[in-house]
Amino acid sequence: MSILIENISKKFGRLSQINLEIPTGSLVALIGPSGSGKSTLLRTLAGFEKPDSGRIWFQGRNSTFLPIHQREIGFVFQDYALFPKYTVYDNIAFGLKIQKKSYKASPRPPQFIRAQVDELLHLTQLENFATFYPHELSGGQKQRVGFARALAIEPKILLLDEPFGALDVQVRKSLRVWLGNLHEKLPLTSILVTHDLEEAMEIADEIVILKQGRIEQVGTAEEIYEYPGTDFVQNFINC
Repeated sequence: MSILIENISKKFGRLSQINLEIPTGSLVALIGPSGSGKSTLLRTLAGFEKPDSGRIWFQGRNSTFLPIHQREIGFVFQDYALFPKYTVYDNIAFGLKIQKKSYKASPRPPQFIRAQVDELLHLTQLENFATFYPHELSGGQKQRVGFARALAIEPKILLLDEPFGALDVQVRKSLRVWLGNLHEKLPLTSILVTHDLEEAMEIADEIVILKQGRIEQVGTAEEIYEYPGTDFVQNFINC
């Protein structure tokens, strides 16, 4: 699903005249210092926040004020946001069960839910952990459960808010390779918020650098590294 962000501004959250086009199937990284508006922009796309002005288009449809459950979005949080009293299996199945109760979607038969969860357990390499509880998992395993739960509802867009920020360096490197491979297998358009320039350059098709709520530069890793457009970008990639 393509995304078009048109003149989005938000006083609280410091977004100012954000314009960005994200093609279907791409993985884009939003990067910049703390307070630059990365997470606010992501939450605005998800529908958790409302813009003061501007429009958001999903696949040519004005989705600026579309209800969250109609946006076909999966959201992965930095702090995992797992239900501590649910097993891995039940955490992943949660979204599928909620869909039919809260969103007036067609009921999902139990065999469909089981098949979907089993497939995601395999995809996230968690087959042997279906009956485990979050406190029994490592940080990397918890984050993969978070990915699986976001993917269970078959979103067209995957939004990732610093999903590896709480993990140690080796686990981060392993999971971002895993995410890159996952993105090649699934028909998703993804936006990753990160503070880690190396992370963005390794897995993103395109990088968006923000400063104080404005876009400083958009480009591939090579373009930004070889041709920084402003002094801020030059200093940012060299720090």
